[in-house]
Amino acid sequence: MIIDNEHPIERIMDNAMTKIRTLVDANTIVGDPVVTTDGVSIIPISKVTMGFLTGGGEYGEKEAELPFAGGSGAGVSVSPVGFLVSDGKTVKLVNIDQKNAFEKLMDTIPEIIALFSPKKD
Repeated sequence: MIIDNEHPIERIMDNAMTKIRTLVDANTIVGDPVVTTDGVSIIPISKVTMGFLTGGGEYGEKEAELPFAGGSGAGVSVSPVGFLVSDGKTVKLVNIDQKNAFEKLMDTIPEIIALFSPKKD
């Protein structure tokens, strides 16, 4: 919907923000739980970083048919930061430090399994 006194840059910004909203929602930050066969729930937690830029300018005479040029751009980055792990009785936050996330995940899997495995006496 175009309002008579709306500047063209406002339409560009609204359009870009609408598209960004479709990319990022709460499920992006707190992921869907994964339940293992022994009932342990693992919920991924991520960090979302977003950048947004809009610009434009008027040129030529105001009476010209198209006296405005503009554009916008955005970038979104999703990085894993940790996991919530629960066996139904306890919950633990397992952090992934800033080194290679995949390496940390591989290092953490045995720790997660050990936390919720039955203790042998």
